[in-house]
Amino acid sequence: MAELTDRQRIILKSIVEEYVATAEPVGSESLEKKYSFGISPATVRHEMVELTREGYLKQPHTSAGRVPTPAGLKLYIDQLMEERKMSVTEEVTAKEKIWDWRHDFSRLVREATKSLASQTGYLAVSATGEGDVYHAGHSYILDLPEFFDIDVTKTVLGMLDQIEILRSLFAKSYSDDPIKVLLGEDLGYEYLEPCGLVFTKFETPRHKGSLGILGPNRFDFARVIPIVRYHGELISEILKDW
Repeated sequence: MAELTDRQRIILKSIVEEYVATAEPVGSESLEKKYSFGISPATVRHEMVELTREGYLKQPHTSAGRVPTPAGLKLYIDQLMEERKMSVTEEVTAKEKIWDWRHDFSRLVREATKSLASQTGYLAVSATGEGDVYHAGHSYILDLPEFFDIDVTKTVLGMLDQIEILRSLFAKSYSDDPIKVLLGEDLGYEYLEPCGLVFTKFETPRHKGSLGILGPNRFDFARVIPIVRYHGELISEILKDW
């Protein structure tokens, strides 16, 4: 893929953030009016065509607008996103929810999974090296348009009790970053094209595992990635002296 111009990067960033917020294809005129790029809708439209040609956007058949592809979303995460730090209150709340279980590994991971679901508003899932699987926040995904498709919802919910499937997903890694992001076809299962998984790993001398969130591929990445990272680091910190 060709290197993007500064203008293309700004437009792609705006499209991703608009799509994350609305779950709707983004049109050039509405985009230009909202973000005031200082260029005409025709120029915005031309740049969107170029971004589509380069594989960062795609055009649904029923819409004149564009949505980001997995490649576009990953470029946004890697180069364009501005992470929103967790507040002190959010960090303290997460720690308080799991601290009392610091001597019980299974319960600690279970409570961390519940805390992650609560703070992100997505389905949270974890798997340990001992073979335990925990999940929480199932109701959150039911309000998301991607999961109005019963086949998508059945596939995701059906995966939760299948440890080998979850292990295979958590074993996938496309970078050395502690935060792993799998989108659409990365997941490798039919009906999961509109879905995504953001996860991290934790490891101590005695225990290891993975913890993350399942949901639409249009996660509010700037908000949820710091939360996922913090929960993984928190587990590792609490268990470091075991």
